[in-house]
Amino acid sequence: MKTVGLLGGMSWESTAGYYKAINEGVKNSLGGLHSAKIAMYSVDFDPIEKLQHEGNWEETANILTSAAKNVEASGADFLLICTNTMHKVAPVIEKSISIPILHIADATAEVLVKKGIKTVGLLGTAFTMEQDFYKGRLEDKYSLEVLTPNKKDRMIIHDVIYKELCLGVISEFSKKEYLRIIESLSNNGAQAVILGCTEIGMLVHQKDTEVILLDTTSIHAQKAVEYAIN
Repeated sequence: MKTVGLLGGMSWESTAGYYKAINEGVKNSLGGLHSAKIAMYSVDFDPIEKLQHEGNWEETANILTSAAKNVEASGADFLLICTNTMHKVAPVIEKSISIPILHIADATAEVLVKKGIKTVGLLGTAFTMEQDFYKGRLEDKYSLEVLTPNKKDRMIIHDVIYKELCLGVISEFSKKEYLRIIESLSNNGAQAVILGCTEIGMLVHQKDTEVILLDTTSIHAQKAVEYAIN
């Protein structure tokens, strides 16, 4: 079994979900008392969040590159960056380590392609919904049409992530707002909606809506299990 490298802490709430999902996946696949071999480095999210909103991506890349090197030095065979937004600096990190990165957008796109979905809605931080590093990868590499909410709804999604979900706060009002926005994306042609922030799966679940949801945390974790075992 390969050793899974996790670069987490962004936020720790969702990183805990990664740890649980990967271990459950290995146990379900191999049985007995098997659990995943994991090397994890968990960063302090507060300074990274401030740098994100200042637009200082270069410094966030420096912090995460240093952390990724520690994960590699701990014996990881491959790396998962346990956040959608910080895949913005994945190319910088990739150049600084010798182990492969399992990209969260690739893992998600592979599921979409397998399902035959061509048009998909995207929820996430404003950075993920508005910048090209994520949307562009889905569009250019996988020929997907990506729909995002209007500006007002994008800010609702963004604020709930940082002010509630990253702090472990689950609000019924916010859940209703997210479900409204998901329904709106579906009405505008989305065949499915990507929960493109690793915390969103804490708030909305497939049982809450008939719209197909793709929880990137779950998908990314499952990809890690397959890579580790196979």
